[in-house]
Amino acid sequence: MFNNENKQPKRSYKRSGLAFSVFGAIVAVFIVTTLFQWKGISIDINTSEPTAQANELNLGKNQEEVTQAINEASQAVVGVSNIQDTRQGPQKAGTGSGVIYKEEGNQAFVATNHHVIEGASSLEVILSDGTTVEAELKGSDPLTDLAVLQIDSEHVEKVADLADANDVEVGQTAIAIGNPLGMEFAGSATKGIVSGLNRNIPVDINGDSQPDWQTEVLQTDAAINPGNSGGALVNLQGEVIGINSMKIAKAEVEGIGFSIPMNVAKPVIEDLETTGEVKRPYMGVSLQDVSQLPGRALQQQLNLPPEVNSGVIVGGIEQGSGAQEAGLQQYDVITEIDGEKIESLIELRQYLYEQTEDGDTVELTVYRDGEPMKAELTLSSQ
Repeated sequence: MFNNENKQPKRSYKRSGLAFSVFGAIVAVFIVTTLFQWKGISIDINTSEPTAQANELNLGKNQEEVTQAINEASQAVVGVSNIQDTRQGPQKAGTGSGVIYKEEGNQAFVATNHHVIEGASSLEVILSDGTTVEAELKGSDPLTDLAVLQIDSEHVEKVADLADANDVEVGQTAIAIGNPLGMEFAGSATKGIVSGLNRNIPVDINGDSQPDWQTEVLQTDAAINPGNSGGALVNLQGEVIGINSMKIAKAEVEGIGFSIPMNVAKPVIEDLETTGEVKRPYMGVSLQDVSQLPGRALQQQLNLPPEVNSGVIVGGIEQGSGAQEAGLQQYDVITEIDGEKIESLIELRQYLYEQTEDGDTVELTVYRDGEPMKAELTLSSQ
């Protein structure tokens, strides 16, 4: 089946020659009756070398700094209860964490993970002093695994300071604050370091055991456990450098947790707060990877030359879309965009979502009945 290109993730990704593979479960750290699990697919985690070496690494000279950082940030970390309707009535389906990042008038806003609020019929936020307040979902984005809630600010005592994740360095102290195993251990803090930057984790959104996107995360060895999802990863200044999201859960793996860096999270959170969604450039086509077809079909059905064995196949065209106006047809094979080689649907999405905006015109290299051609397509948003 073809996948619609506008319904999948948005992230920035950097490549390098250094990569390693982990075969196991990426688990979203959210307590549910059945643990939410990022599907068991092969995981290639790509890393980028730091562009500049810092003169000093912030390693945390004494315990007092850590204590101060926790005190600074902990009041802004809350619990999030996912309540779902059942035959027995409303039941708490799971518990995660969240971060109060903004207060405006009599309202405050909480960032958390999409998988924390997914399927909820209602939501509650539990403040650091134990006060429970109703929460309204402003918007969520499964592609970046982020969501924004709105609550009454009457009992809010602290709003988190958000750091610039571009300043984060490998080796600096990282403190995870959240509610591991539920509100019984509310406000727990664990300490470690930032273990890696620009890690790329394949994510299976639709449950077909095929990666639909790669999400960019910080890696840390600070313990991140079920219930920590949506909580804060902070530096020694008590500033939030990431939103805790997932971990590798294998018996032989220890201390590999992941957090969505703030430079990735901030623009998504702003969109969710103001419009309830993240608008992304839209071509108006459904697509499938060439690599998913057997080799014989590439020649017999698409008439592709032998040297063309990657790219994306156009499965359908939306009426009135940029793709229709550009003259794209079913079974066209897109191999380049603006001169950049495209080997997969993920690569096409990455380029669209990170390099283009609504209204931009892109140049596609397309194979039709075995012959290359150019097409100019104007992007819209959806």
